[in-house]
Amino acid sequence: MKKIISIILIFLLLFPACFVQAEEKEKIEEPSGLYALCSCLMDADSGRVLFEKNGEEQRAMASTTKIMTLIVTLENCDLNEVVTISQNAARQPDVQLNVNIGEKYYLKDLCYSLMLESHNDSAVAIAEHVGKSVENFANMMNEKAKELDLVHTHFITPNGLDAENADGIHGTTAVELAKIMRYCIKESPKKDLFLKITGTSSHSFSDLDGKRTFSCRNHNAFLNMMEGALSGKTGFTSKAGYCYVGALERDGKMFVVALLGCGWPNNKSYKWSDTKKLMSYGIDNYEYRTVWKEPKLSPVFVKNGIPKSGEKSDLAYANLYVKCTKQDKEREWLLRNDENVHVSFECKNKLEAPVKEETKVGRILYSLEGTVLKEYPIVTDCAVEKLDYWWCCQKILKQFFL
Repeated sequence: MKKIISIILIFLLLFPACFVQAEEKEKIEEPSGLYALCSCLMDADSGRVLFEKNGEEQRAMASTTKIMTLIVTLENCDLNEVVTISQNAARQPDVQLNVNIGEKYYLKDLCYSLMLESHNDSAVAIAEHVGKSVENFANMMNEKAKELDLVHTHFITPNGLDAENADGIHGTTAVELAKIMRYCIKESPKKDLFLKITGTSSHSFSDLDGKRTFSCRNHNAFLNMMEGALSGKTGFTSKAGYCYVGALERDGKMFVVALLGCGWPNNKSYKWSDTKKLMSYGIDNYEYRTVWKEPKLSPVFVKNGIPKSGEKSDLAYANLYVKCTKQDKEREWLLRNDENVHVSFECKNKLEAPVKEETKVGRILYSLEGTVLKEYPIVTDCAVEKLDYWWCCQKILKQFFL
């Protein structure tokens, strides 16, 4: 008996150890040791934040601003329009294209100057052309931010130079900067043109008089660092530090990384280290999975409703279904290997006649760690008329004459 007890005790001691080992093996470590004060990794398909560090903290964003400058320009103007350089544009601080007052350029060429070399004078020239003034163009940028439901983003300048006014600092958060990039590459009607400009390695052009020629080289080194790199924009001011926002697509997965306050001189390479670490984390640990589960929905009782049988002694019910498309059911979600989507539904157990077809009676929820990924309405599949005095009279008369 002592031997049996000893064996049982040994087994009980070993079993928890084995169980813990299995858990540790399955656990996925999130990125650590990042240099950026604020960072975000986003699934560009769904907009879900996969990782963030101080992701909702507002900070200065430097020239990452210019992705918004470009997309607002693309959505409001023809790139073959001619831009005349003002005194205000010509006197902007470095980095500059060094345009002169009165010179004329195609808007397209200034957009390449804006994104490849991050020229501040080109940014102001574009803003004055598109918005008629820098202030009006900033209003256009802020309106676009509202459309994207950004609540911690505020634009004052088109080039990202540090600024502040009565409404706050010129700044954003890592999460909202990622949302702007996601819009630019996934949702904007001008996304293809945005990707073409920001992914170009070099661009040469002249002013319209042909007196001066320029050559711009893309300073987004990330385009050549990882396979599938799509787009991005660097930035730096003394207040913002080094900043970056970029996108990558590989194996059918698309990610956006946003970094704010990622080091100061002499730490220029920190942003590339953080970007590669976050992108690699996304590539290595996330895969697409279908999560749809067909719910078993019972018919809902309809009080004072006309039964399908037409017999007053019977009860009235309405069948239910989830209102969604075949694509909804086949949709795949980018999930980490250790993530499981929780499916639940809320539904009324009684309705009052009359009931219209496709009356919403509940919803089915797909949630991950308490956050709702998607919800679909549960509706009735038919109308149920009210059992009233006239229906009863018609029923009695019908029975009498038959």
